[in-house]
Amino acid sequence: MVTRILKIHPNDNVLVALQNLTKGETIIYDGHEYVLQDDIQAKHKFFMQDMNAGDHIIMYGVLVGKAQHFILKGGLMDTENTKHASDPYEFKPYHYEWHAPDVSKFQYRTFNGYVRNDGRVGTANYWLFIPTVFCENRNLDVIREALHNELGYAVTDKYKSYAHHLVEAYKNGEDLSEADTSSIGQANHVANRIFKNVDGIKFLNHQGGCGGTRQDAAVLSKLLAAYADHPNVAGVTVLSLGCQNLQVQDFVDDLKQRSPNFDKPLFIFEQQQSQSEEQLVKEAIRKTFIGLTEINKIERQPAPLSKLVLGVKCGGSDGFSGISANPAVGYTSDLLVALGGTVLLAEFPELCGAEQQLIDRTKDEAAARKFIQLMTAYNQAAENVGSGFFMNPSPGNIKDGLITDAIKSTGAAKKGGTSPVEDVLDYAEPATKPGLNLVCTPGNDVEATTGKAASGATLILFTTGLGTPTGNPVCPTIKVSTNNALTKRMGDIIDINCGPVIEGEKTIEQMGEDILEYCIKAASGEVIPKAVLLNQDDFIPWKRGVSL
Repeated sequence: MVTRILKIHPNDNVLVALQNLTKGETIIYDGHEYVLQDDIQAKHKFFMQDMNAGDHIIMYGVLVGKAQHFILKGGLMDTENTKHASDPYEFKPYHYEWHAPDVSKFQYRTFNGYVRNDGRVGTANYWLFIPTVFCENRNLDVIREALHNELGYAVTDKYKSYAHHLVEAYKNGEDLSEADTSSIGQANHVANRIFKNVDGIKFLNHQGGCGGTRQDAAVLSKLLAAYADHPNVAGVTVLSLGCQNLQVQDFVDDLKQRSPNFDKPLFIFEQQQSQSEEQLVKEAIRKTFIGLTEINKIERQPAPLSKLVLGVKCGGSDGFSGISANPAVGYTSDLLVALGGTVLLAEFPELCGAEQQLIDRTKDEAAARKFIQLMTAYNQAAENVGSGFFMNPSPGNIKDGLITDAIKSTGAAKKGGTSPVEDVLDYAEPATKPGLNLVCTPGNDVEATTGKAASGATLILFTTGLGTPTGNPVCPTIKVSTNNALTKRMGDIIDINCGPVIEGEKTIEQMGEDILEYCIKAASGEVIPKAVLLNQDDFIPWKRGVSL
């Protein structure tokens, strides 16, 4: 039987509606009756007791808000009666005991990846184009169009066919509102490729490299170096104008610092030193084509699951995110950590309210204090411009039940599972320790996925309750839905559905194992996530200003 309501933690004083509930009906939970004072839509919460102004609102077992005025038992939690609040946090000596999950069914499993000379293993084999400055974006677009179309990586054929069909209908004087498009087919993602072992040619168009602060250029240089060094990248072409803040030598220095033994093909072109735009573009295409013939010789081979680096992210979150998809991904995270793999949990504005739990799980004191410093400085920077972590939830989040940032954040933190925190990384710092790592990024979907890939994520699990097409150029991004309705409505972007958890058909543990099975197939190239099929290559560098 489907459960209609849920109490997430024994200490909570709110109940979550799993289905739409009606004002006036009596809900019975754990032997207590609750007469609903309002209609309660699925994903929203109602109070288990009368609340007075200033009373603490507890969810996930922690403070997530304070009542703003008197609220009757059975009343709906909303933005008028509830405001964000979270407990202060501090360093405490490590005494955490972790009970790792049973991983016997995965103990000797492998995935088929691309083994690099430094021992890391990629889940994909990409060629990467990097502009050191936004002035080169147009040249990248020209090269992208030429190579994608000719080498079989374009995914827009069906839309070109659709546009051509409309043009022909217009020429023939047909009614465009009734134009027949039933015969327009889908693009084939793999069959037309010239290089079967090259999974894609990716382009890091961006708006930086000059015109901003020198600090912005320095951060961008380290970010671009991280992408060049990424285990999913096999070769790199760099386009530079010449006069910009981010000089080629800065990028090369950062790349050598990050990877002293960097040995991938690296081709650098500077437009102000070339004879013409045409000569620059043609030479870049020629050299890259030769490089593609070389990296096409690399083949997948078995690697242990300990070589996976899993980024966990949520976006377009809803009131079910912290109940189904996030804890299911969290169980996947625990399985991978127990197998010796690495998990990256980021989005620092969306850890607000969960800080003490994470600090208590951090094994190294220096790492714990680094987390406190990064969180404090980040929130203070936001407050200095009249914002703050409390303003993170979007209108869509709020509409679907995430009333305060602490509610959103404590649910978001579930993606990191329960394992100890091994390390804390600033933006674009590489993950070097297996286990759970905290990575400082904004909550903004693309800025966060951009930062996770920079720290070395080779797969990203991206949970969503409202739907988002976000992907990443070099890190295959797997979309995990929180509910059945979203999966049915936006199935063209969803890979995994955690709706069965809400319906009571699967446990968190069963769902987490299913997700890991999918990750193994995606890491091996046996299944292709929807974001990859769509060439959803989103890339936004963080300028270290205020972005939540």
